[in-house]
Amino acid sequence: PPPPRHAHPDWLAVALATDWPAQAEAVMAADNREPPLMLRANRRHGERATLITALREAGQAAEAHPWLADGIVLPHSTDVTRLPGFAEGAFAVQDGAAQAAAELVEARDGQRVLDACAAPGGKACHLLERADVELTALEMDDHRATRIRQNLERLQLAAKLIVGDASHPSAWWDGRPFDRILIDAPCSASGVLRRRPDVRLHRRESDIAELGVLQRRILHALWPLLAPGGRLVYATCSLLRAENEVVVADLLAAQADAEVVPFDLPVGQRAAVGWQILPGDGDLDGMYYAVLHKHPGS
Repeated sequence: PPPPRHAHPDWLAVALATDWPAQAEAVMAADNREPPLMLRANRRHGERATLITALREAGQAAEAHPWLADGIVLPHSTDVTRLPGFAEGAFAVQDGAAQAAAELVEARDGQRVLDACAAPGGKACHLLERADVELTALEMDDHRATRIRQNLERLQLAAKLIVGDASHPSAWWDGRPFDRILIDAPCSASGVLRRRPDVRLHRRESDIAELGVLQRRILHALWPLLAPGGRLVYATCSLLRAENEVVVADLLAAQADAEVVPFDLPVGQRAAVGWQILPGDGDLDGMYYAVLHKHPGS
């Protein structure tokens, strides 16, 4: 039979139509367009404007992102290793939707920060570029942890790298609470199909329930590691409510000391809890964010 015009597996098309009825067609159209190449200027290396000038002099149509402080947009993919400043760590490749994580974590100098599912290290590096924090980057997969180490080295940043399971902190946690926790949870990757077309082939409808169980386990396991008064950001690159606000609502129901921090981003839409960027919103990838605060009295 001919492939469906939207080139998405049927189960995913149905899920999108269920969760985002008004936006599903636009999402699937966005998934089939070439995304721009987005860079993140390393503010420890120099000014974003200086890097943009160097990129333009090298023939790239580089533009400052309109609202992400470190973002640079190039219209097409290119070999980034040949761009000026790559070897020196002047920038990293990171979609703008993922760059919003550092804005929402709001890490401050001197804080202890946990990036709980850190590979390949983009968000951890961004946090280190923006504040002098004591950062622990946790990753379950030894091979993927190597990518974090490589990115830290190229960007000339330092973190404590632990290979361990986010859902079993007793095996690796030293007992000192974290002021900030970022959970970029394992998910269906349904928000990044335009960059990872293979997800259309490999992901199954049955994966969603299994991922939901894992996401809950991680979130519930890490909440006790957050200091009173601390902030936890839960993120996925999924568009499916079962992986996003349903997971966060489950924690809120179980933890009396957890409250939602409301926020707006310049693109995307409010979810039942948190905020959803859909593919194509502001020409970004799909990402979900929820920000939680732990009551100081707890």
